[in-house]
Amino acid sequence: MARLKRRYYTLVFALFMSLFMSALMSGVITVMNTGITEGFLTRWFHAWLVAWVIAFPLISIIAPVAHRITRRLVETD
Repeated sequence: MARLKRRYYTLVFALFMSLFMSALMSGVITVMNTGITEGFLTRWFHAWLVAWVIAFPLISIIAPVAHRITRRLVETD
């Protein structure tokens, strides 16, 4: 399988992190607010889509900052 170049790391990381976190968080919040009732998957999908559209660009911007802060706080040796 062909691999992407290193310069795409942050973008690919942001893509996967935003997909996973927005799906999990929107699912939890949807269950808390409406329960698992008829139409749950439709409500969850709509909530996830809205969350992902916001999460992807934010994570793209915030991830490098979070990495820099983490490198300063955590020993690398």
